[in-house]
Amino acid sequence: MHRLAGLVQTVSPGLFLREWLARPGSVGAVWPSSRQLARQMAAQVPLSGDGLVVELGAGTGAVTQALLDRGIPGRRLWIVERSPAFVQHLRYRFPALTVVGGDAADLESLLPANKKVDAVVSSLPLRSLPPDVVGAVVEQWRQCLAMDGLLVQFTYALWGRDMDLFEGFAEDPSRYAWLNMPPARVRIFRRMAFAGSGS
Repeated sequence: MHRLAGLVQTVSPGLFLREWLARPGSVGAVWPSSRQLARQMAAQVPLSGDGLVVELGAGTGAVTQALLDRGIPGRRLWIVERSPAFVQHLRYRFPALTVVGGDAADLESLLPANKKVDAVVSSLPLRSLPPDVVGAVVEQWRQCLAMDGLLVQFTYALWGRDMDLFEGFAEDPSRYAWLNMPPARVRIFRRMAFAGSGS
């Protein structure tokens, strides 16, 4: 029984469930993202460019692996995760990547100075976070993303627009991961020049 408990703590779904039970407001799902959702998110990130691709809320690394599989070089990936347990897991799983423990609401302070950010790929549970926290996170995206930089955010809300929250961004057509449990929507935004409070 002790051996089984240890296994549940180390495999991704078990770790994810344990973190969700401990902090349900910070972990938006009880199970890691499916391969379909992870690949759908990664597919939106262009391979060109030399700026950072910042992943937020990496969890157990499903989207991280999809970004690597897509061909994003490890030197461009910058992983930000708040949960110490997930940080430990990610550093063990991806020893060659930069994994930073910290809060996305403080993103600018967690990034290397004067380094351009080409894309932010976010699995943060925006709909379950307090409005002031969501506002702070989105403001950090405005501050950090290069003009015309890409923001990829998934949600379980399959419809609806809240562009007042995403002021300073233009939204591309959504993609859908119907086989994810539950089905998920991938929203794609582009940072607009001279718009929003971060310009």
